[in-house]
Amino acid sequence: MEIPKGAGVVAIGTDLIACRRIAGMLEKHREPFLDRVFCPSEQEYCLRYRDPAEHLAGRWAAKEAVMKILGTGWSQGVSWTDIEVVRDALGKPSVQLHGEARSVAERLGIARVLISISHCSDFAVAMAAGVDR
Repeated sequence: MEIPKGAGVVAIGTDLIACRRIAGMLEKHREPFLDRVFCPSEQEYCLRYRDPAEHLAGRWAAKEAVMKILGTGWSQGVSWTDIEVVRDALGKPSVQLHGEARSVAERLGIARVLISISHCSDFAVAMAAGVDR
């Protein structure tokens, strides 16, 4: 995660989750869980892997970290799918905000959200920074 020159950090957030927790949600509530938490593009990307739980957990952690910088959690009209983790051509993750998440970010002076995600078979962790440029 590289903060652009001249940009100020408005807020930071981090999250850690056990991948087995996401695997359990997939096993018990697959379609409703996926549709409530992940955008179609995120589902398409993660479900192509042999163990999609690791990749889904990374995105879950990123969404939680973003909710922390917004100060909303799962409330104030922000939904999971208002926060979409996308990848550039080289695989670098970034965030696109939609709906109420975008509105909250604008009110806070957050122009961009930078993220970093890491995961292994046991845990996924993400960090987010809201910057003003």
